[in-house]
Amino acid sequence: MAARDVNFDPVVRLKGNRTLFRTQILFALPLCALILLSFAAPSAFAGCGDKPAPGVDWNGCRKENKIMAGSNLQGAKLDGAHLNYSDFLGANLSEASLVSAKFLKGRLAKANLTAADLSKIEGSRADFAKANLQGALLVKAELPRADFSEADLTGADLSKSELGRASFAGAKLRNANLAYANVARAQLSGADVAGVSLRGAYLLLTRLEGVDLSATTGLLADQLEIACGDDKTLLPEGLKRPASWPCELED
Repeated sequence: MAARDVNFDPVVRLKGNRTLFRTQILFALPLCALILLSFAAPSAFAGCGDKPAPGVDWNGCRKENKIMAGSNLQGAKLDGAHLNYSDFLGANLSEASLVSAKFLKGRLAKANLTAADLSKIEGSRADFAKANLQGALLVKAELPRADFSEADLTGADLSKSELGRASFAGAKLRNANLAYANVARAQLSGADVAGVSLRGAYLLLTRLEGVDLSATTGLLADQLEIACGDDKTLLPEGLKRPASWPCELED
């Protein structure tokens, strides 16, 4: 009988195919890992250990209780970053992105936040006093009891934001958007609100004493009925001062 040609032995070929398949799997695993890493959370590639600098990528990083006063963070990426209790006094954050960042009791007083994106930021009692927020986005921001006193919010978008008990005393809000924002019990005394959209804004006990509302848009009588103004509050044409004004001061 002639010797069997092993090249055509089905058993040998099956073993060879299994070996080849295993080899292919071993080579494919690293490639699959790289593909999965490419879809990982942004913080996986963020330079959390990098020093403050323009354009720094701190997406998703933890930077709580940090002192970064006066830092230049122009165009920085801080989406989802944890910045609770951190101090950015006078820092340059113009054009920076802080979408969904955590900023409980954080300090941005006198900071430059022009054209910055703070949409959905969470910052109860955050300090924005005298900050420059011209053209900034604060859509759906959660900022109850935040301090915007004397801040410049010209052209800023605060629509659908939570601003209950926030202070805008002496702030510049010219042409800002407060549509559908919760401004209940907020303080607007001395604020410049010319051109502000108050369409659908919740004004329960909002302090409007002495505020010139004559050039605002979207304001309705029902909103004024639950707000707090006085005989020095100026209203848009066609609206009358509610009989319930002035309100009693709260404790």
